[in-house]
Amino acid sequence: MTQDRKRPLTDLTLAKGERAETAGRPCGRRQAGPPAMSESLHTPSPSLHSAHEHCQSIQDALARFREHGLDQVARWGRHLAAVLPLGGRLLAAGNGGSAAQAQHLTAELVGRYRDDRPPYSAIALHAETSSVTAIGNDYGFEELYARQVAAHGRPGDVLVLMSTSGRSPNLLAAASAGRDAGLRVWAMTGPRPNPLATRSDDCLCIASSSTATIQEAHLVALHLLCEAFDEATGCARPAPPAVTQPVLQKVEHGQWGAV
Repeated sequence: MTQDRKRPLTDLTLAKGERAETAGRPCGRRQAGPPAMSESLHTPSPSLHSAHEHCQSIQDALARFREHGLDQVARWGRHLAAVLPLGGRLLAAGNGGSAAQAQHLTAELVGRYRDDRPPYSAIALHAETSSVTAIGNDYGFEELYARQVAAHGRPGDVLVLMSTSGRSPNLLAAASAGRDAGLRVWAMTGPRPNPLATRSDDCLCIASSSTATIQEAHLVALHLLCEAFDEATGCARPAPPAVTQPVLQKVEHGQWGAV
């Protein structure tokens, strides 16, 4: 009878270790490791590519605005400086993100843009929540701003309407109501042609197909508007309300200040 040979303990331990390493591994194939660090660093992600395109869109829009819109915004600032310190008022409106920007503009005037100065009358029409809901309920969304313009606007005041499309019916109605009431109507929109640009006294049109880019350019424009206004006012004290109406009539007829 042949006696079985015993394998050394070290051989058995090695064999068990080999079985443990190869468990679950496809036969004849080496398990693939993680991608090399250099490959993941140099592979551009879709989100990074989109971010570059977004930045380029802003850069292109601002270059066009810098060439064609700076003088216009400076004129607006000088006009406001001839109206607001003398008791005039700025009304502003928009929808969605443009509503937020309209309120941003009024906050810069009632508060301050950069340097300390007196407060000036400026109202964001969408922020009057009770009026907005009452008018929307009783008269429809199209009359949301037009009715407030008729209530708050006076001849010589300024109405600023912000819209990326330039086609919002409630802003078109507000522009008509403003002009009927003797207000100076300015608009900030996207590309021409659009109905709001036609219905306004003056319009800053941002030539871009991107809604986000248009809004971002509008934000730059309203900051520059505030900067031009502050420079033109020289932080002058507002006149008492009793003397504002005759002065506003001079402004309206081009007899006062740089209009």
